[in-house]
Amino acid sequence: MNDLRSRLVAGFTWRSDPPVWPATRIYYADYSSWWRDPAVLAEIGPALAGLFRDAEPTVVLGTESHGFLLGPLVALHLGIGSAAVRKKPERASHDEVWLVRRTPPDYRDRHLDLAVRRSVLRTGDRVLFVDEWASTGGQALACRQLVEDAGARWAGAAVVVDAMESSADRRALDLRGVLHIRELNRR
Repeated sequence: MNDLRSRLVAGFTWRSDPPVWPATRIYYADYSSWWRDPAVLAEIGPALAGLFRDAEPTVVLGTESHGFLLGPLVALHLGIGSAAVRKKPERASHDEVWLVRRTPPDYRDRHLDLAVRRSVLRTGDRVLFVDEWASTGGQALACRQLVEDAGARWAGAAVVVDAMESSADRRALDLRGVLHIRELNRR
């Protein structure tokens, strides 16, 4: 795990664009090189699953877009399936049943509609949520509501970077990270 953590920190960069945001000095997280590193890809699924060793999930839930990558990696390690949560879902037919929830404001002060097909989130499932980053926890909170709407149980939230602003939301989500934002030094 220490080798993975070192690779994640080394492959991370804070970026800013002063001509666009000179007064606010907004920094953006660039972790795109993580997905290029085969060692990170091999180790990230087991690392996220390991944060919840005793939870015994029956499905992994991941949001568009990085949750679509991480969900199957974690699910494969656990020997279970993965369910995809879409942003702005569109029905392909009238007989599709979707569970839909709106997020609280995210880091850009947006509200997103998140949805999962009812057929992939089943009553009685124990659901492990995964994502690459959590700061406001808005998507995880909305996903927890989707889980409850399905009659399933929330096992917890495993993220690569825990940047949660609210410790109360961290506890409510049982959110655990491979890294904490403090480990990603700002320039």
